[in-house]
Amino acid sequence: MKSESRLHARDYISRLAAGGHYHFSSADAQSALGVSADAAKLALNRLAKQGLIASPARGFYVIVPPEYSSLGCLPAEQFIPALMKRLGLSYYTGLLSAAQFHGAAHHRPQEYQVMVAKSRRPITCGAVRVAFVMRKNISAIPLQSFNTPRGTVLVSTPEATAVDLVGYYNHAGGLDQVATILGELADNLDPDKLVAAAQTAPVPWAQRLGYLLERVEASAPAHALKSYVRKHARQATILQPTAEAKGAERDEGWKLDINADVEAEL
Repeated sequence: MKSESRLHARDYISRLAAGGHYHFSSADAQSALGVSADAAKLALNRLAKQGLIASPARGFYVIVPPEYSSLGCLPAEQFIPALMKRLGLSYYTGLLSAAQFHGAAHHRPQEYQVMVAKSRRPITCGAVRVAFVMRKNISAIPLQSFNTPRGTVLVSTPEATAVDLVGYYNHAGGLDQVATILGELADNLDPDKLVAAAQTAPVPWAQRLGYLLERVEASAPAHALKSYVRKHARQATILQPTAEAKGAERDEGWKLDINADVEAEL
């Protein structure tokens, strides 16, 4: 009976993959196999031990093609859209992971970074790690779609990515690394779109971003942002929020106290 159940389970995932479907739920499997929940769980556990499927989240499974057997899971960008849809959550790929989509691959992130409206625990699936970062006003963030072998994934635009990198610099390896990535993104930044993206975030993010863009000689987007800052910045802020501000030199153009030495690796 066990052998028959396993055969049915293997046939099930084979049919899914043949149809281009690489995600399913435990309820989907139970219904397709026509067995009890416990029997379906046992069958899926056997497939998981064989490395044929993996489970990034409870009740959610992915089929692992041979080319990803060393990962023990699908790459995150190939299952996150399906998982977020199943959970009914808004999301987008952000920060270092988004920068990679836009050609800034100076530092490969150790985890796939996903922005969500509420705090969520990270995911580990084989060698794949997914970190969730809470982003307020998530519905207003400018996004674009990228194709993957299993569908499409939502990613912040280059401009929104630049804003987020400064706002969440601690998730991006610090301001030095943020400056390095901004230098790589600079040619993709549309000045008007950058100002629009800045409006989804606190003004101090724009002040810091503009200063860093000047540091990497991205003059056009920096100039557009400076006009926005001059109009909206009510008070001075500091470049490095976690560093001592005493004795910092003021950059009047950005209303920014420069309390950290930022060096981009260009």
